[in-house]
Amino acid sequence: MSEAKQRSTAWQTALTLLQEVEPPFIPEGAHVMTVVLEFPPGDPGTPPHRHSGPAFGYVLEGEMLFELEGEPERVLRAGEVFWEPGGDVIHYQDGNHRDDIRLRFTVTMLCEPGKPMLTLVDDEELAQRQDRRVPRPS
Repeated sequence: MSEAKQRSTAWQTALTLLQEVEPPFIPEGAHVMTVVLEFPPGDPGTPPHRHSGPAFGYVLEGEMLFELEGEPERVLRAGEVFWEPGGDVIHYQDGNHRDDIRLRFTVTMLCEPGKPMLTLVDDEELAQRQDRRVPRPS
């Protein structure tokens, strides 16, 4: 007589909530893209940019200097998450905060149809919107 395989109960405690947000919008017909980015030690990351839709991410390794329009810059470490609403909000920084180790993180973006998932912001627009940037530590 064979014993029935016992069911696992690990699933009941396996979930750890890292972040919960309400996106301001989800564009009709949006598609979702998840990417891994890796920046070498000391790399400043992506120049100021915006995403057409909401984006959220998770730091896998290293430390990221993260800054969104209207929020102070902060350092995110491995295991921490971030969120950005997309649309008109400028993402100023996502660079490697450390000069001795790499930075790896994932980003999942809801991309608006017909629009690029990332658009760089030019110096003229940055100057026009400087009042929306939280003063940086000196």
